[in-house]
Amino acid sequence: MHLDLSGSTAIVTGGANGIGRACAEALEAAGAVVWIFDPEASGTSGRVVDVTDRSALDAAFSATGPPDIVVANAGMARVEPITETSEETWRRTIELNLTGVFHTVQAAARLMKPRRHGAIVLTASTNSYDGEAGLIAYNASKAGVLGILHTAANELGPFGIRINAVCPGLIRTRLTQPYFSNPGVLKEYFRQIPMGRGGEPKEVAGAVLFLASELASYVTGAALLVDGGQMACKFSPWTEESAEFAIDRWRLR
Repeated sequence: MHLDLSGSTAIVTGGANGIGRACAEALEAAGAVVWIFDPEASGTSGRVVDVTDRSALDAAFSATGPPDIVVANAGMARVEPITETSEETWRRTIELNLTGVFHTVQAAARLMKPRRHGAIVLTASTNSYDGEAGLIAYNASKAGVLGILHTAANELGPFGIRINAVCPGLIRTRLTQPYFSNPGVLKEYFRQIPMGRGGEPKEVAGAVLFLASELASYVTGAALLVDGGQMACKFSPWTEESAEFAIDRWRLR
């Protein structure tokens, strides 16, 4: 089904690369006018914005006009054990992944409320639920994103504003490419994923597009897992007796 978002204005934070870029492309393909807020943004549709800088964020919203769709995607991750996590890593991760989402949601909501409509989609994570080692700052920030989600859904619903989140698993981006370049790591990691592989940015973008569209007109406060079934899996479905791992995925024999 082709979604028609013609006449809609969409903003994607962190839209210059990876999942954010795929979301921007999907929204544009559906007919929306898309603005990218990102420190690396370029072109006529880009605004150089760090979402932790509230004045810069507000100025960008003022320049692009009231949005119909906002995708709060900007984020970061650094792998450091708890005992080695620096205060700088903690502060920067929380500032970007959590406070930046708060700023984006608040700024968007203030523009959407008088118009009595709007759709906001947050990029959370499977790490919103689990405690993957080496990512305490990231895990804490993404758990907090769900707190923003639930509160905002409660407060903004009466104004016709929907807010939902996607929770991606391991997705192939420039940040995760080192993992995707290591078949030994992938073999064991993907053993715990029913679909037997990692995800692509466009697969997350498809979920975002759905949540931003009128197909999800009665959906708000939802966190949609885009993880190949990883969070539903208690015991590994992949064994060498019935399957084989080749290049970057498990397949049944």
